[in-house]
Amino acid sequence: MSAAAHAHFANPRNDFWRLLHAAKFTSRLYDPSEQFEVLEEGIGITNAAHRTTPGSGDLRRADFAGSVARLEAIAHDLRPRWIGFVGKEAYRGAFNERPELGVQERTLADTQLFVLPSTSPANAAVPWDERLRWFKELAGRSSGLPWRAGVRALVLDPEGRTLLMRYGDEYAMWWVTPGGGMDPGESDEQALRRELREELGLTDFEIGPLLWHREQWFRDEPGHCGQRENVYLVRAPAFEPAPELDLAAEGAHEWRWVTADEAEELPTRPDDLGDRLRAL
Repeated sequence: MSAAAHAHFANPRNDFWRLLHAAKFTSRLYDPSEQFEVLEEGIGITNAAHRTTPGSGDLRRADFAGSVARLEAIAHDLRPRWIGFVGKEAYRGAFNERPELGVQERTLADTQLFVLPSTSPANAAVPWDERLRWFKELAGRSSGLPWRAGVRALVLDPEGRTLLMRYGDEYAMWWVTPGGGMDPGESDEQALRRELREELGLTDFEIGPLLWHREQWFRDEPGHCGQRENVYLVRAPAFEPAPELDLAAEGAHEWRWVTADEAEELPTRPDDLGDRLRAL
């Protein structure tokens, strides 16, 4: 289909163009026919192997002849910060070594290399959320933007339920514990108390120990490559949130008290939140 369209990732079931937009590589959703216009977004697209095939399993070693030299020339001449390989086979074919997803030890000149999951519909074993997570990581790493510090609260009521908030857009939906980015000069406790007051109207609670650190990559509008968060245990009576902020304007759609079993059925961040609740 891509060969007939003379465009990369032209199969409408291929997630590539949607993932670019969802991860904020691009300011809008591009059609494959607009592939050259993404240069205006600071992105270029090329091939590791030029021969088109029904799938990556149909590629042969000879199809990658000269690919390393061509990629090295791109790295030397254009000096991109990163080159992302869409699928492990693209990287393995070029360098004859099997990679893991993510940042690679190998570099080309000053260009770092990153392996993304294949976006092909044939790679259905890797769900959308997992693909998007890797695209967001590359978007954050390649942005050159600073980290933002953040805090979150695992709010537990006397029955052991935790309060989660649902965020989402046209590409994904997820449930997270309340909290957010820290303002300059705030301590963890100050930021936590402010966030819980603003998001939930919660002021009567006990801050417990630091439970875990969480690191999430993304590229956001205020200018951050991601957020590094400390997550604290907070004990409070069951209550109905009365937020000070307009949560809808902040991107939150609803809140819910959930048990560990219920958390396992939701797309949570972190994705093992049900197990962490049970451990508490």
